[in-house]
Amino acid sequence: MMPQLQFRDAFWCRDFTAHTGYEVLLQRLLDGRRMCKDVEELLRQRAQAEERYGKELVQIARKAGGQTEINTLRTSFDSLKQQMENVGSAHIQLALALREELRGLEDFRERQKEQRKKYEAVMDRVQKSKLILYKKTMEVRLCGSPSHRPPHPQSKKTYEQKCRDADDAEQAFERISASGHQKQVEKSQSKAKQCKDAANEAERMYRQNIEQLEKVRGEWEQEHRTTCEAFQLQEFDRLTVLRNALWVHCNQLSMQCVKDDELYEEVRLTLEGCSVDTDINSFIQAKSTGTEPPAPVPYQNYYDREITPSSSSPGMPTSCGMIKRFSGLLHGSPKTPPLQAPAAFSTETLTSTPERKECIYADIAVQETSGNPAPPAHDYRVLYDYTAQSSEELDISAGDVLAVILEGEDGWWTVERNGQRGFVPGSYLEKL
Repeated sequence: MMPQLQFRDAFWCRDFTAHTGYEVLLQRLLDGRRMCKDVEELLRQRAQAEERYGKELVQIARKAGGQTEINTLRTSFDSLKQQMENVGSAHIQLALALREELRGLEDFRERQKEQRKKYEAVMDRVQKSKLILYKKTMEVRLCGSPSHRPPHPQSKKTYEQKCRDADDAEQAFERISASGHQKQVEKSQSKAKQCKDAANEAERMYRQNIEQLEKVRGEWEQEHRTTCEAFQLQEFDRLTVLRNALWVHCNQLSMQCVKDDELYEEVRLTLEGCSVDTDINSFIQAKSTGTEPPAPVPYQNYYDREITPSSSSPGMPTSCGMIKRFSGLLHGSPKTPPLQAPAAFSTETLTSTPERKECIYADIAVQETSGNPAPPAHDYRVLYDYTAQSSEELDISAGDVLAVILEGEDGWWTVERNGQRGFVPGSYLEKL
């Protein structure tokens, strides 16, 4: 097994003024923050897609129809609509769970940002102190106006220059001492002493600056190690949280697939009980109009109808014979009865009229039904947002409180809010 590497052992730089290792680590954390945002965006878009899909399934299930079907196929189709609506509701719940995961990732990312900013502030301070003191110790810093900018007495270059001046003065003193001029010897000796004292002072200041620089460097090194450890811990937490988030996301999607299959399995079980023969038999038993076809229509000679009254149609009234006798009279038939026949015809016709009228226009008893009184309205809370698709529907938002006037069997309920009435999906409401 590969040993665990540490940030504090792998991100140094031999250049005293460079901070390449720290910059690499900081960039890694910034890239990790970008990755967190990418995962959050994925969850956000997936939650939106799940919510849209769930709401569309609910709408499809509630508007699917199927009321014209009967018996077992009607039961299977109703089961499909119900389970499809349940699947839609499950996907809406999945969208809520994804948004909850999204909020957790956002909080985690912000906490990491706050921690990183604290370490950045400390590192910026110690790095700046280290660089300033290094320049003060190792370089000649010029100050003042361009016409008069003496070298800084606390720099290494100043110390080196003072040492060179002291060496030059000592050599000059030795040369002058050999010539024998007393005044020049005294003057050269005095100058050599001054240069030597200046070199000693520059060396003291240089040593003092080195000691301060070492103290600052030690503080910077300790902060660098601490920051490396903190950054490695942040990276460990970030990788762990993102890996778990993706794992949970995949589990949620797998569980949703299993739940969808379980719901549709209920429909398949219902379809197993769907019998074609049973549905056909039920339709015949409920809607049968008769078991025998109509009898053939016989040919009837118009003039033979009086001679053979038995062959006449059962629905023909008895006055048809009288009409035929009048027809024979008009044609001058010798078989016509005396002229009293019209009177008999008139009497028979008049007397039969009331009976036929009574038979045809029998009174029909109509039972008056009175409607059930409307049930009292109940208050319900809205669970999801819904936008009206027609003028008969009502816009609702999650958290609204409505009064339910009528609970429709098709899933569309009549509600009232602020004096406005309209239809809304019943599954979007929760009773208070």
